Amino acid sequence: MGENEIVVKSWCEVCERLYDNAWKPELGRFRSDYAFRGLADRNYELENSFTRVCRNHQHLEYHLLRNFKKYGQFDDPSMISSDWRLMTLAQHHGLPTRLIDWTYSPFVALHFATEDLSQYDRDGIIWQVDYVQVNKMLPEPFKGVMERVGANAFTVEMIEEAVPTLKDFDAFHTPGHDLVIFFEPPSLDSRIVNQFAFFSVMSTATGRLDEWLYQYPHLYRKIIIPRELKWEIRDKLDQANVTERILFPGLDGLAKWQKRHYTPRNL
Repeated sequence: MGENEIVVKSWCEVCERLYDNAWKPELGRFRSDYAFRGLADRNYELENSFTRVCRNHQHLEYHLLRNFKKYGQFDDPSMISSDWRLMTLAQHHGLPTRLIDWTYSPFVALHFATEDLSQYDRDGIIWQVDYVQVNKMLPEPFKGVMERVGANAFTVEMIEEAVPTLKDFDAFHTPGHDLVIFFEPPSLDSRIVNQFAFFSVMSTATGRLDEWLYQYPHLYRKIIIPRELKWEIRDKLDQANVTERILFPGLDGLAKWQKRHYTPRNL
């Protein structure tokens, strides 16, 4: 068990741990600097979907995005007017990309750690990453854009200003050194809005975010969700209306929620 891992033992404790360090005395408000990502298995790596599918064949990223743009039918051409917008839209529709999904909401992360009933025989995990500090580590021209806007997370427009293309971004990659950015996507639909979603991206398509984070232990924590606690967390999230019906608006989300909700528990 690493020093950055916290095993919670109750619903109350998981709520407390997820909101650690959220109090900001200068604001007199609770404002967490963490990005949250929930996974059903604590052993899952922070590996992007492109790497899971294409492994170390980095050159395939160009072809995936090129063909998505070539064959897609887009009502609004501005949605694919830059590499960043194209990649964000592609990720949203399930294309393997270098982006990793995160949320500002600890309860949304808890949902994704407990949604898959087939994985209730293993411990889940919530990754917490201090995205504010990660973005502050960026060099120019990123830092200048952040300071001028006064934001803690990038928008697509801010990234486009700093590095207009993926090729420009990848130029910052050197062996053993990568840049990591947390940024907010455009509000493409209610799914992104309801999930309070944003993304991380590395300056190489085949980078592993967990390996990068292990170099900076002050930036992250792992909240371990014991398998025996998953049912209680799941039931209480359902009662709080944090479900597929809300996070995936539409008939697909409704059906997915009902299928899980009415599955009997095998005691």
